[in-house]
Amino acid sequence: MIKRVFRFLTFLSFSAGLAIALPAIPIHAAGGGGGGGGGGAAPTEEAPPPSKSSSMKSTHKAKKPKQSLFDDPAFAKGYREAYATIYDQHDYASAIAQLHALGHDDFANVANLIGYSYRKLGDYKLSQVWYERALKSDPNHVLTWNYYGLWQLEQGNRDQAIYHLNRIAEICGTGCSEYKTLAAALDLPPGTGLVY
Repeated sequence: MIKRVFRFLTFLSFSAGLAIALPAIPIHAAGGGGGGGGGGAAPTEEAPPPSKSSSMKSTHKAKKPKQSLFDDPAFAKGYREAYATIYDQHDYASAIAQLHALGHDDFANVANLIGYSYRKLGDYKLSQVWYERALKSDPNHVLTWNYYGLWQLEQGNRDQAIYHLNRIAEICGTGCSEYKTLAAALDLPPGTGLVY
């Protein structure tokens, strides 16, 4: 029962993150977490500055809105394919190759999925490297904080997992699904096998 609840909470966490950061990309996950779309994952789009009346002269040029990698159809398609390889096919090694082929390893969403894939393959050292790379790219990538916190718990680093939980609270509060799933995992007795 606990495993089902945790899987459901993990799925909700991941789905909510994707709904926020990747509205143009359909969600293909059958469950499972670690994906790459948590809050703050995609670069935010800047709104163009308000238009000025023609009678007022502007002394500076308007900033060009930032583009998201997901605006590139080829990137978005490749990312969706890698995502499906992870969550539908559970083929983590192939997904890592697909993600590297995107050519944007430093993008938080990509690095997070690579870290997740290595963790699922049991390579915790490489998984850690990629989670840290994702956070270097985007220190507020809440889904990486969530899954890296779960990684910490799995490694027996309860104090670090609590640190990650507090960091999530700073980013999205205690009501977000990323906070709730990590808090639920911390409430489980030590040594409980986590499924995420």
